[in-house]
Amino acid sequence: MRTKWFWFSLWLVVGLVLDQASKTWVQNTLAYDRADVAAGLTREIHIIDGWLSFVHAHNTGAAFSMMEGMHYLFLGFTVVATLVVFDMLRRLPVSASFQGGVLGLLISGAWGNGLDRVQFGYVIDFVRVYTDKPEWKTWLVDTFGTNTYPIFNVADAALLIGVGLFAIHSFMMDDEEDEDALIGGEEEGEESDAHTETEETEVVEP
Repeated sequence: MRTKWFWFSLWLVVGLVLDQASKTWVQNTLAYDRADVAAGLTREIHIIDGWLSFVHAHNTGAAFSMMEGMHYLFLGFTVVATLVVFDMLRRLPVSASFQGGVLGLLISGAWGNGLDRVQFGYVIDFVRVYTDKPEWKTWLVDTFGTNTYPIFNVADAALLIGVGLFAIHSFMMDDEEDEDALIGGEEEGEESDAHTETEETEVVEP
């Protein structure tokens, strides 16, 4: 049986390799500034016209371009997150393969962006989700000031998916525990009733 360590290591390596490989491709393919354009790099690759494209962006903040400019703070968060994840992994039963895999996905995201911060002082983002539909674009710009979702990368996606899977699993486990407690309570009540009935039948009438 494959243990939590196997799935943790697998998703850590897969997430980290995909993240770093995609960022290297972005640096070699997509233009960030005029110098890159002059060198022959393209500014944007359209994947789904009007919805999805790849661009070359730099982010000094957290995942999805939040809280930009706090470089060293987020490096500290990466260290703390690493310690917390490994402590959680250590406490898990050896057979907890699903949780181990999710923790590997989480740490791949944290380390992927952390490596960028150490190497460049910023994180490379490239996935741009947006809309050019006039009715939606106008509403989004009026409401949020932009028609583009914060540009992100593979590491950000790994973090988001990992947190989502962990939350869903925790919710399902809580439901199972509540159901087990309810069933256990009903069984105890039935046993108590049966015991009372037995005692009543043993009472000798005068």
